[in-house]
Amino acid sequence: MSLTIDRALRDDTMATLERVSAERGAPEAATRIADLRAWIAGDLAEVESELAGIERGDDPMRGAAMHLLRQGGKRLRPMCVALAARVGTGFDRRARDLAVAAELIHDATLLHDDVVDLGDLRRGAPAARVIYGNTASIFAGDWLLVEGITRIRRTGFDDLLDRSLVVLRQMLAGEALQLAMRAKVPQGTEAYFQVVEGKTASLFRWALFAGARAGGLREADCALLEGYGAKLGVAFQVMDDVLDLVGDHAEMGKEAFSDLREGKLTHPLMVAVERDPRLRDLLIEALAEGDATDPSLHRAVSAALRSTGAADESRALAQRLVREAVATLHALPSGRARDALADVAVSMVDRRK
Repeated sequence: MSLTIDRALRDDTMATLERVSAERGAPEAATRIADLRAWIAGDLAEVESELAGIERGDDPMRGAAMHLLRQGGKRLRPMCVALAARVGTGFDRRARDLAVAAELIHDATLLHDDVVDLGDLRRGAPAARVIYGNTASIFAGDWLLVEGITRIRRTGFDDLLDRSLVVLRQMLAGEALQLAMRAKVPQGTEAYFQVVEGKTASLFRWALFAGARAGGLREADCALLEGYGAKLGVAFQVMDDVLDLVGDHAEMGKEAFSDLREGKLTHPLMVAVERDPRLRDLLIEALAEGDATDPSLHRAVSAALRSTGAADESRALAQRLVREAVATLHALPSGRARDALADVAVSMVDRRK
């Protein structure tokens, strides 16, 4: 097994679940998850092999793309495709192409995001833009989008191609709204959830629906898995927001308060602002002056998170969304794949990165 494939399987969500179960003293759960991880390892290895085999070249565009792909990652979206397919007839060539497409589209957005946000770290390594430049990273993201759409088309599922274009529109709409909100302190969380549903949850929804179609599930079951994906995607983003503020940033491979530095107000920050008007005034002043990097501001934010219980409130929201996501699975055919999807959802609120 190549280093890239080994890293991806080592860092995947099932590995996180196995660790959490062992730490919580639940050996039966840890054993079950280890079995599930081994069961799906072949699917993930096929995805990694496809990603590693994407056309290489000496030009900066391909260099930037391959730099990101070599860093591995959670591969959560391909895993969702694989497990949804296994609820049905199984993980075949078409499911593999859809799983690869989901990862390529996701990675394309990361390359673009790092340029927009001036991000220097990605997955614990220098971002592609740092090594190859902003222009190469933008072109690399465009290239991966085309590669992803090409793989969707060759599966012959025309409806999934149409749905993928809808997802791209939703992701762009989310990006546009987030850009409009940058460096602002809004009232309420309505716009925040519009951004999350567009930028993050839309691709999760597609991945689950696509896997279900590849697995030959009936339309009603495809819709159930799509609903599961919508809840999972929002829970994932809310937990990302929490970890940005209170997580182990060395393990996460990113700087602390990176979202705030970029002028983005995340869910726990919005909760804290609602409960502590003084923090609202402080953030308005800092963002207006374009200085959200001041350590004293970060200390004030940390204090407000503790005093208002905002991070706990966000975790509770993620837990509720996960419960709702798991509840949608009950109407699906029982089996290992359905159980694994429930475990994946639970891992959203237990992960460290």
